[in-house]
Amino acid sequence: MILGIETSCDETAAALVTRDGELAASVVASQAELHARFGGVVPEIASRHHLELIDAVIDEALRRAGLTLEGIELVAATQGPGLVGALLVGLSAAKALAAARELPFAAVDHLQGHVAANFVRGDGGPFEPPFVCLIASGGHTLLAHVRSHDGFEVVGSTLDDAAGEAFDKGARMLGLGYPGGAALEALAAGGDQTAFAFPGSPAERARGRSPSRAAFAEGLDFSFAGVKTALLYALRELPEAERQERAADLAASYQAAIVESLLGRTARALEASGLGRLAVGGGVAANGELRRRLGGLEVPLHVPERALCTDNAAMIASAARFAERLEYPRYLALDAYASGERG
Repeated sequence: MILGIETSCDETAAALVTRDGELAASVVASQAELHARFGGVVPEIASRHHLELIDAVIDEALRRAGLTLEGIELVAATQGPGLVGALLVGLSAAKALAAARELPFAAVDHLQGHVAANFVRGDGGPFEPPFVCLIASGGHTLLAHVRSHDGFEVVGSTLDDAAGEAFDKGARMLGLGYPGGAALEALAAGGDQTAFAFPGSPAERARGRSPSRAAFAEGLDFSFAGVKTALLYALRELPEAERQERAADLAASYQAAIVESLLGRTARALEASGLGRLAVGGGVAANGELRRRLGGLEVPLHVPERALCTDNAAMIASAARFAERLEYPRYLALDAYASGERG
């Protein structure tokens, strides 16, 4: 049994996965309500609450699996990327648990975890390589070629905001609070996605597109700063009463622009790779409109259940099945990393 721990941002998570990829237990304690008053995650507050929650979350995961620590043969934790203070809580706790029993330890990259969520058995999985993977979350948006269980090649990434960040910022501008992705999706359900021609949206394409934008759209990199700015300007130009009246149309058009950007580049990545299979990871994969549109690409598709799309420890334990196992005491000096790849 593998114990996985994830504390890269504002979710304190622990999970138990068998060596064959079966999920035995998964516990996630979210701090979303705590950070809502600030309109986003406050790193220091997140770190302090990870410290308060980590032991209880691990204990609950063990209880649900009907295990004790004596039943663990491998411990894994997210090493990065993420908020360093938050990462250090989970990484330190995991190293301590492993060292106390001289167990092997696996340091997992958070993005590899999102890929490995597709390797968990059940709910249509595991989905085995090779495939193209779209990872879209609050902190990351990228396209990758996945040809093995233990790594991936990035072929496209965001040049500015991540897709999840764009959803949250758009929701904040519409007065929906934080986190706002789900609230924006619910509001958009009652709106007209062609009402506003935001950058990258179907409505914008129908009205013509500049040559420079057309050239950018042929690549595999993402940019969401433009659509975010377009929403801001649209809100500024509308009288208050009309802003309220057309809130659903604004949300629907904004969501359509983000989804269309994700969809178009994913389709091009599939065509360029020749892999012909698609998997998705990250919290934005919980968006119903994106899931529906991806299903129309007519390729074998795997989208993990929503609980495995958002940050969780099951994906970390899943990735650990294929990661390097460090024997005691080699892992004691491991440090967290905020961005990029591990050193």
